[in-house]
Amino acid sequence: MSKRASRETENAQNHLKEDEIFTEAVRIFKQKGYHATSVREIADAVGLQKGSLYHYLSSKEDLLFRIFERGSGALTQQLEEILAADDSAANKLHRGIEAHLNELCDQLDIFTVYLTERRALSGKHHAKVRAEGERHAELLEKIIAQGIRRGEFRRMDAKMAAHAILGMCNWLHQWYSPNGRLEPQEIARVFADLVVHGLQARTE
Repeated sequence: MSKRASRETENAQNHLKEDEIFTEAVRIFKQKGYHATSVREIADAVGLQKGSLYHYLSSKEDLLFRIFERGSGALTQQLEEILAADDSAANKLHRGIEAHLNELCDQLDIFTVYLTERRALSGKHHAKVRAEGERHAELLEKIIAQGIRRGEFRRMDAKMAAHAILGMCNWLHQWYSPNGRLEPQEIARVFADLVVHGLQARTE
């Protein structure tokens, strides 16, 4: 085997092990909580010595931050694309809520850890996660503000409305079950109808 092929094989194996570590960390953090989970427990779950685990990550907090990155990055991009689209504010808001709930339901364990353990981060990690959450609220706020300017939505505090929508969507992790009565798209339709109808401009 050539040196290049050997490096590629080693890189592939490292990626597989990193994915395994990530998956097990999400499972254990969700089950026990971040602070109650030790690095040794994660290492044992993936068949590594504690010292060997640090070949793949710098700290337990670094691993938690990676979970947050995976849980929020895709949603930010979707909301940015929705905001920039040539569409009514009502449709944008519907699509934004649907995107949020689909991401949450598709990655339920990741988002559960994200929403319950984000205060465990410190320093620059905490600042980045906070900024990402504020970006989500800002994008929703801009969609609502568009609707107000266009006369689609009645005048209200757009920032407060955006945070209310995020709170409603994020609370889903407390009660949603993949085996439940409604599919994510059906839940999104209910949520979007409640929000859009509540925001719509009144006609005499």
